[in-house]
Amino acid sequence: QVELVESGGGLVQAGGSLRLSCASSRFGFSIMGWYRQAPGKQRELVADITRGGVTNYSESVKGRFTISRDNPKKSVYLQMNGLKPEDTAVYYCHGIPSWGGDYWGQGTQVTVSS
Repeated sequence: QVELVESGGGLVQAGGSLRLSCASSRFGFSIMGWYRQAPGKQRELVADITRGGVTNYSESVKGRFTISRDNPKKSVYLQMNGLKPEDTAVYYCHGIPSWGGDYWGQGTQVTVSS
């Protein structure tokens, strides 16, 4: 059983910053990323990154969020700057191993006050 363990969520004022971290308990993933789900909305991709460092961002976070990973540490990070109230959501770490499938973290709450 592999776990994706997230940390770094919290409450921040609009314009502030937070850094989310996620570490795999066992193996590394070909693609790692972050999704979020706000109340009453579907879960959506925020950003993902390949093992080689190719990144992909949703339009709503481009220029404000930066995803990165540390392959030896089997970890992925999300630096969130210029946070807005509409960024409020539960953020989930996601991993896709080389053989396919989906692995999810338990989620971490990010709340941005106006």
